Amino acid sequence: MSLDRKYLIIGGTALVLVILVVLFSTIGSVNLSLGEIISSLIHQDNSMVMTIVYKMRLPRNILAVLIGANLAVSGVLLQSVMKNPLADPGITGVSSGASVAAIIILLLMPQLSGALPLFAFVGGAIACALVFIMAWKNGLRPERIVLAGVAINTILGGFISLLSTLFSDRIQSAILWLNGSLATKTWSHVDMLFLYSLIGLGLSLFLIRSANVLQLGDESAKNLGFNVSRTRLVISAVAVFLAAISTAVVGIISFIGLIVPHIARLLMGSDHKYTIPFSMVLGAIVLLIADTLARTIGGSIEIPVGVITSIVGGPFFLYLLLMCNFKEKFSII
Repeated sequence: MSLDRKYLIIGGTALVLVILVVLFSTIGSVNLSLGEIISSLIHQDNSMVMTIVYKMRLPRNILAVLIGANLAVSGVLLQSVMKNPLADPGITGVSSGASVAAIIILLLMPQLSGALPLFAFVGGAIACALVFIMAWKNGLRPERIVLAGVAINTILGGFISLLSTLFSDRIQSAILWLNGSLATKTWSHVDMLFLYSLIGLGLSLFLIRSANVLQLGDESAKNLGFNVSRTRLVISAVAVFLAAISTAVVGIISFIGLIVPHIARLLMGSDHKYTIPFSMVLGAIVLLIADTLARTIGGSIEIPVGVITSIVGGPFFLYLLLMCNFKEKFSII
């Protein structure tokens, strides 16, 4: 695929994203025509349409775009660091750490619920730091990060189960957050996330060369003058930052960071110059579609978007696992 064609695909996909944001603002329990929405936004003469579209659907759609882009790029960066196609933000312990912090606040200190994103971010950051501390031995190696991540996730998962059992009478308040949901999100959440997303996604673009160099292998990267451990640490920090700020706002949304990077590599190749920007746009589209399905297919009952991504992402994960096993056997033969 030529250079110009790849840029055209990225630009065309971005245009599709803009169209979907507008189109999906018309879809919901109350269907509205595009003409009604445009007329209402220009003349501000229909308070019901203004409330439904401007105050409810539009901020939710924009939030889905930001979070989808964050999680997808986080997955791309982590897979480049760990050289593992099955890596996603959850493997660093971010999701589990944020979940533990959130469930403690929701079950034991509900009066602090207003600061839930802050506590979730701190919990995710601490869990990720523990993973890297456990994985450090004369530098950071991908296989040690994966093993440490599995161990930390298992411990934190057990802690969540313990709290859920001990406080079963209060668990209902935490279920929506733990399943990942964009329900009830407003412009204040968009304002809170936008700047952080801009910083994280911007930093990821500056890490394109470093991510490409890591693909060459540790020895080649060292020969090119790269400090491999420091490079892995910096890239991982940006990936964790993107995943943590997203988890802090909407809860756990799985598999976006796993599915999107693979689709991006299939279409764009392995050069992060194209894979990272394309993953931003594609991740936004995937989560936007998933959230629209979550708020429409259940009728009056809204399904958390994390449930939708898990139902779709689980089979895709198994497919990747089978493909990896097949390639491994084929290479041995």
